[in-house]
Amino acid sequence: MLRTAIKKLHRLTLLLSALTLQACASTEAPLGQASFAEYRQQTIAWMEQNRTFQTPDHSAEIEWNAPREWRPSGPATRGILLVHGLGDSPWSFNDVGEALAAQGFLVRTVLLPGHGSKPADMLGVTLKQWQRVVREQTQMLEREVPTVYLGGFSTGANLVLDYAYEHPNIAGLVLFSPAFKPANTYAWVTQYIGWFRPWLAKPDDGVRPMQTPVRYLNVPTNGFAQFYRSALLAQKHLDKGVYDKPVFVAITEHDSVLDTGYVLDTFNSRFTHPLSRLIWYGNEPAPAQKKPRVRVRNDFLPEYRIAQFSHMGLMFSPANPLYGVNGSQRICWNGQESADMQKCLNGEQVWYSDWGHREPGKVFARLTFNPYFEWQSGVMMGVLAYP
Repeated sequence: MLRTAIKKLHRLTLLLSALTLQACASTEAPLGQASFAEYRQQTIAWMEQNRTFQTPDHSAEIEWNAPREWRPSGPATRGILLVHGLGDSPWSFNDVGEALAAQGFLVRTVLLPGHGSKPADMLGVTLKQWQRVVREQTQMLEREVPTVYLGGFSTGANLVLDYAYEHPNIAGLVLFSPAFKPANTYAWVTQYIGWFRPWLAKPDDGVRPMQTPVRYLNVPTNGFAQFYRSALLAQKHLDKGVYDKPVFVAITEHDSVLDTGYVLDTFNSRFTHPLSRLIWYGNEPAPAQKKPRVRVRNDFLPEYRIAQFSHMGLMFSPANPLYGVNGSQRICWNGQESADMQKCLNGEQVWYSDWGHREPGKVFARLTFNPYFEWQSGVMMGVLAYP
């Protein structure tokens, strides 16, 4: 009797192990490819099997979320790898990638594990997996061009900073809304509560949408935990000493995600190269913080109905087909009352802001474009030593 029970338990264990392996094989994006073309092809095949599509146009959604490459018109001697943020996608760099390729860069984007499919696929993702993608694709790019830069948005900025500090052959950094330090002082808790609270906001509450064609709107607790760990990693490097290669940074004062004062102070004290520049969208910083390498632009632009700039909007041109002035993707989930959100969804006139901003009598959508995009691109090219 006991032997029979043990055998049954053994078979059950083997079955569960097989099912676990099968689940992992289907939900984890493939890594370890020998070329970028192979990486893109396998990632697309994985998304076709795993993505929860948001529109009838599946091919367009796949293309928006897939790793992408822009090649310059002539031979490439410089390359840059661009890494998106938590819950986002390679679409983050659609406009930035075009601008860089026009200046002679071979540009590539990556899709971080847990992204591009559905938010639940982030339940088991790890920081090491994200670091592996950056490492593999950077080394692949280095085999094709002699000079390589790295760029990142939010969490992606933490990841490329980590790699650059460890690899002095990286020529410099391009950082949008770098999430070196979260604005939420309780972010550390997410490292310890995921096992009993896998979602901070319930995925079936019927109120919060889960995702759009190009990004997640709800992320598992584990995703926030890995984001927080990436921030700790960035702070560890920054605490050690300066980074003396050219760095471009763009941030907005009213960012709801990150501690922008910390980023500004870090730029002034740690990014010491004379070509480095930081763009600050908002009110004038304190005189002690506004060094000659800091450029300031006002982020209250009533002609665009912009009350303040947002964490995610810095990288997109007003002409962007999804996120621009007349873009098809309006983000109405912005921390406001459900009645105002419904007005936004109905297509009524809105103002634009970062997450959570409110003013009496106004309906707000997330700001998803940057009216200064062309000027910003010029500053960025100057940091990268282009006229």
